[in-house]
Amino acid sequence: MVLNFLDKYRDAGLLILRIGFGIMFAMHGAPKMFGGPEKWNAIGMAMGTYGINFLPVFWGFMAAFAEFGGAILLAFGLLFRPACMLMLFTMFIAASMHMAKGQGLDAASHAIEAGVVFLSLILIGPGKYSLDHMFALQPHKADLINS
Repeated sequence: MVLNFLDKYRDAGLLILRIGFGIMFAMHGAPKMFGGPEKWNAIGMAMGTYGINFLPVFWGFMAAFAEFGGAILLAFGLLFRPACMLMLFTMFIAASMHMAKGQGLDAASHAIEAGVVFLSLILIGPGKYSLDHMFALQPHKADLINS
């Protein structure tokens, strides 16, 4: 009942969240993406937490790509849910690595918080102000009700 008049701005709120979080995550991922093989190797070593010790440069590049490229897709609302799934997986690995190293929640909190946001966005969807909606890759709830 309180502030229900704001319900009509739900899609605008999703747009603001997507753009804001997307820009910040792209800035967070850019140094990793453009850091080159040495940086990717260091990042890819996180897969060792799960006993995956081969191809650390590949895994590091994939994590950097998920963060940087996924953030751009998030901001535009394009291939939204697959991008959020990639970023959720990356945040899961990052949080696991921090915890396995004994660094605790202080070190893992950024990855955990971002993972919660990505999981929520997977369930919510990109909203009607997105390229997925524009290209009919993601039908909006109102479109489903009216059809």
